[in-house]
Amino acid sequence: MSTLTRLKHAVFGKPIATKHAHTERLPKRVALPVFASDALSSVAYATEEIMLTMAKFGGIALVAVTVDFALAISMLIFLVAISYSQTIHAYPQGGGSYTVSKENLGTFWGELAGASLLIDYVLTVAVSVSAGVLAIVSLAPSTQPYIVPMGIAAVVVIATANLRGARESGALFSVPTYVFIGLVGAMIVAGMMLPGTPMPPEIAEAKPPSNPALFVLLILKAFSSGCTALTGIEAISNGTQAFREPVSKNASTVLFVMAGILSALFLGISHLASKFHTLPMEIGESGFKTVTAQIAAATYGEGPMFWAIQVFTAAILLLAANTAYADFPRLASLIARDGYLPRQLASVGDRLVYQNGIIALTIIAILLIVGFQGDTHKLIPLYAIGVFLSFTLSQAGMVRYAITHRTGRFGMVVSAIGAVVTGVVLCVVAYSKWGDGAYIVPFALVGVMLMFTGIKRHYTYLAKALSVGPEDRPLALDTTALLLIPRMHRGVLQAIAYAQSQTKDVRALHVSLDRASTDHLKQEWAKFGADMPLVILESPYRSLMDPLIEYIDEALAEKPEMMITVIVPQAVPKRWWQGLLHSNAAVALKLALAGRKNVVVTNVRYFLT
Repeated sequence: MSTLTRLKHAVFGKPIATKHAHTERLPKRVALPVFASDALSSVAYATEEIMLTMAKFGGIALVAVTVDFALAISMLIFLVAISYSQTIHAYPQGGGSYTVSKENLGTFWGELAGASLLIDYVLTVAVSVSAGVLAIVSLAPSTQPYIVPMGIAAVVVIATANLRGARESGALFSVPTYVFIGLVGAMIVAGMMLPGTPMPPEIAEAKPPSNPALFVLLILKAFSSGCTALTGIEAISNGTQAFREPVSKNASTVLFVMAGILSALFLGISHLASKFHTLPMEIGESGFKTVTAQIAAATYGEGPMFWAIQVFTAAILLLAANTAYADFPRLASLIARDGYLPRQLASVGDRLVYQNGIIALTIIAILLIVGFQGDTHKLIPLYAIGVFLSFTLSQAGMVRYAITHRTGRFGMVVSAIGAVVTGVVLCVVAYSKWGDGAYIVPFALVGVMLMFTGIKRHYTYLAKALSVGPEDRPLALDTTALLLIPRMHRGVLQAIAYAQSQTKDVRALHVSLDRASTDHLKQEWAKFGADMPLVILESPYRSLMDPLIEYIDEALAEKPEMMITVIVPQAVPKRWWQGLLHSNAAVALKLALAGRKNVVVTNVRYFLT
């Protein structure tokens, strides 16, 4: 086993056999934190997004109605959860919105849903990690200059954990999620038992806008901002194959448990925010403290419980990215199997995870964090559009499914209402957040769709070009072997034997970079050389590649259908670092000749003992 392989096993774990794949499936208690961390983490910022919208556009007097928005959004959470529960039972193989839209609405809508979900999951990582870093900054304001480096480090750590396998990452992230639920739940109960704080004069004296049209638009805008609490609900339907059997029953149970916990925490935090008259940190005078941090301080003071809540709020926000890591690779693999993404994304690694998808997600998310400097308010407008587009398409698809399969009127009505509401939210988010950067999402969707089309077209062409018909037969090839000789030594003798075994037309090539060395080689060749010509290629500019490529091009011009094999002897030292002391001409030759038809470059290795 090589040093690199041992290092890989130490970091990512030893390979898992395919026959043990069932052991990597998740029980409900582990699946809940894996797939619900994104949705549950939104309670840390959804209330603040409602309050920020109301305060900035309607005046701080309107922050008092935050609970009403939270109640309406909680009803929508259960509506969407019921619709996705039907999706789980109808499509237990996973794929969520992508599969539902493709099967019921058509290929185009399936591609659109898949593109929106992929963008959504990338933004999930960027938003959740950035929000987690902001929670850390609330705890330790001196870390504010390091927001971006901390975000990058968090993404790398989460990606590494996921590369170790679903079961290990799930077990690792379960404890922080359950502790967060317990701490926030306890804070809500404790806060409700305390008397409320007096309403500050600036809130009591503030007046809402008198224009009715403006007021309605404000309500829609605030509602859509708070609907970030719904993000992550679709995750379970996309990753049902990660659950233990019975898949549909277990996934559906976890979905409703998640919806219940999410609604309870969201309503509780919104109630306490109104009770203690907290204001978003961009509006109030709380310093760099989020609404959740202000509630914790008002409930417990800035003691051990305050610090514990801040620490685990940061943890759940950071670990919310794990939901995207659980779903993005699986979704990408389904889309890749349909031919719309590179086939490498469909491959399962030796730890039974889609490692190429994990790596791709990590790179793109880091680029977003760097590009937006870890600012959640800049990222969330982009985030919400993809979420609600996939919600709308999924529920519209389930309406069509209910009509086609006659599954019952209740499910169809629920999905129809959900599709209409999330569609309205989608339009409001797109309109209200357009100036904040939401215009980027349609361009990103078009870009991803064009990429799908280009990749699909290539694979279709490839399948047609490589298909074997009844008239096709193996071709008789005229072959020539060109043996590259740098100097005469024992390793070359083995290469000579190999070259002669390939074809009768064998030529030895030597590029003359030094006259004395060339004369010495001629003498050695006459003494030890085989029965093959030695061709000396002059190189006035001391280039190894140019004379070889010119010679090969001339040979191909004489016989365009001839197959040329370029054979390069390669020394393999005992230690890996000793390889740095040897040049490998085969690598450069393969790159230089990659575009030449009928040219093969191969190595004949000889091992140094």
